[in-house]
Amino acid sequence: MNYSVAMPEGVGNRLRDHLSRADGQEDVCFALWNPSQGLSRLTALISDPILPGAGDRRVHGNASFASQYVERAIQLALAAGSGIAFLHSHPAPGWQGMSEDDVRAEELLAPTAMGATGLPLIGLTLGALDATWSGRFWIKTGPRKYERCWAQSVREVGDRYIVHFADQLLPPPRHRPSQVRTVASWGEVTQARLARLRVGVVGLGSVGSIVAEALARTGIQRITLIDYQLLEELNLDRTLNASPRDVGRPKVVVAEQALRNHATAQGFSAEAFVGSVCEEPGYKRALDCDLLFSCVDRPWARSVLNYIAYAHLIPIVDGGLHVSRTKQANLRGADWKAHVVGPSNRCMLCLEQYDPAFVEADRCGDLDDPRYLDSLPTDHPARANENVFAFSLAVASLEVLQCLMMVVTPAGIGPPGPQNYHMLTGLTDIGLTACRPDCVFSDLVAKGDTEPSGIGAHVAAEDVRRLLRNKEIQASSGIMHFLRRSRSFGRLLRLLGIRG
Repeated sequence: MNYSVAMPEGVGNRLRDHLSRADGQEDVCFALWNPSQGLSRLTALISDPILPGAGDRRVHGNASFASQYVERAIQLALAAGSGIAFLHSHPAPGWQGMSEDDVRAEELLAPTAMGATGLPLIGLTLGALDATWSGRFWIKTGPRKYERCWAQSVREVGDRYIVHFADQLLPPPRHRPSQVRTVASWGEVTQARLARLRVGVVGLGSVGSIVAEALARTGIQRITLIDYQLLEELNLDRTLNASPRDVGRPKVVVAEQALRNHATAQGFSAEAFVGSVCEEPGYKRALDCDLLFSCVDRPWARSVLNYIAYAHLIPIVDGGLHVSRTKQANLRGADWKAHVVGPSNRCMLCLEQYDPAFVEADRCGDLDDPRYLDSLPTDHPARANENVFAFSLAVASLEVLQCLMMVVTPAGIGPPGPQNYHMLTGLTDIGLTACRPDCVFSDLVAKGDTEPSGIGAHVAAEDVRRLLRNKEIQASSGIMHFLRRSRSFGRLLRLLGIRG
């Protein structure tokens, strides 16, 4: 199991303001956290700072806390159903190690936190000179025995995306000659931060296949691909790296093989999952990622990704495309958009990227039923099938640029907000950045596994996997039949005493 820590930008700012002292002394505080359990990674989502009151702690070069402060943190954690995090600062830069006093303090707190909440103690240290966070989990390994497990990263999610990495667990990659122009654009430090993100692409169709290619060539080391659909002939005009011989193969497998050939990062790895983000295996893989691209057009998948962005603090880069035609079937115009979804940003529901009324229809499989689709108005988004490679390329480009603005932050500036490009006028307008006052997703920030996710059985994805298994069985049977009819194979079986 790998470990990480994440917090909303606003929470990080409050904690930094308290722990970074003008007099250069260390300070302490507590916070609440909620678990986010992926397939291979457990993330602690820091949700609520518990700042000290009068008599709660004493600052004397180092800092110490009183028992009443611990008791208050426990009471708040029990009321919220959350875990406890203990934070302190060091007047130094970078990812921080631990002194003997630091270890002793957290070792004493670990049994108390686990006994009261059933969740491990999270330790966080702020390198106050450059605002770098480091983190660790105290995992119970036996009676009264706790092991310190370092987090691979600590992430702050908001207008900008700031990630602090544990170099001993995720070393900065060595840059290769194939990356010279990329590194020259924003420097080795930024490239090292960008490359170490685990990025997921959900949907490997016309937009997702281009996004995945851009990520691999930019130097991302670890990419997760999630899609359950098989490539069809009608996809060939706009799916990058697909050829006629790929028809009938999973889109993620086609993309994975291409990325392995084109990736520029040292130690590149790609995981292809034939499935949906709406079912548990795909959902868990998404929670292992640091950042996700939403390249889907179905309401159920978008609603799940929207939930992930807020409840699990994983930024989602989303986009969309609308093509309109005249009654004579000529092109009237096209518009496309891209935006970052997550805390401090407008959610997909408020951006009207999906209709909640159709989420249940999608869950039930109605949107895969031609009879149901035929009953919808001819201009309904679920029936839209107009697209060309050039439009998909434009959407993918806008999404990748939104990602780079968020992570690279040129001139210290993050994404501008939702961007909407209008082909006819050539103009791009910037949409609203805040959700509506009554938006339910604002209340889900950093809730993690404590709230229902909306996932379930995905019939269409299960049907595809069943079809693939049957193909494998048939292929294996055909090979065995051919071998059994071969004279040399028959002689070998007889020598081994096996009846053919």
